[in-house]
Amino acid sequence: MTFSIVGRDAATGDLGVAVASKFLAVGSAVPAARYGVGAIATQAFANTLYRRDGMAQLKLESSAQEVVQSLVAADALGAERQVGVVDRHGGAATYTGPGCHDWAGGVAEQDVAIEGNILVGARVVDAMHAAWVAAAGEPLPRRLLAALTAGDEAGGDRRGRQSAAMYVVSATGGYTPGDDLAYDLRVDDHQSPVPELARLLDLHDLYFGQPADEDLLPLNGDLAAEVGRRLADAGYADLASWAGVENLEMRLRDGLIDRTVLQRLRDATT
Repeated sequence: MTFSIVGRDAATGDLGVAVASKFLAVGSAVPAARYGVGAIATQAFANTLYRRDGMAQLKLESSAQEVVQSLVAADALGAERQVGVVDRHGGAATYTGPGCHDWAGGVAEQDVAIEGNILVGARVVDAMHAAWVAAAGEPLPRRLLAALTAGDEAGGDRRGRQSAAMYVVSATGGYTPGDDLAYDLRVDDHQSPVPELARLLDLHDLYFGQPADEDLLPLNGDLAAEVGRRLADAGYADLASWAGVENLEMRLRDGLIDRTVLQRLRDATT
């Protein structure tokens, strides 16, 4: 009922899962990840305990292959499960039980495990793998999305489309320092869930992304005067107040303005 990719960025150690399915809120059931530990996707007749038990084994430095074998061996319904695992070192494994509905299968190699069931055919997994390889060097969320999009465009779940999700952990984390959760994006019920997930990823990078140095402009002279006028016309005393309302505060830098923030301000004011 699902196709997913579990991946690792070899340069940063970031880990994540992207998944899509004809299933309500697939992101609530399939993915699990922890930075420095590993990542898991559990699907088909999903055993959500694989996330808890598999992560516990990965924390003890079991390899991805050892985790898959252990989970399936301990499960009376293992023949109906499908699971993909990537460990902290990039070791990867995937398993498709003989009881999974056709088409079902997967592929695993260093840093990635791709799997799917009830698909239109093997071309879904093949397309995902090709897109993952082609996107080498891209940030992990973008690389996962490229693979998921390729699978969707190749036909994906043969029953149709309903939900998609992305879950990524990193050393830098996201909104709260010390938390490894960088991306937790979910499209729970939508006619085009993968494109909608792409839209949410763009918004996430807008709100939480770090501006590039070359996109930071000195906030002085004519530019400072323009910004001050636009803020005053909109009823704000300063840029921080406006940015807080617009959820752009993470893009602010003292004495500078990000081109993205500037354009958003211009678009919002006359």
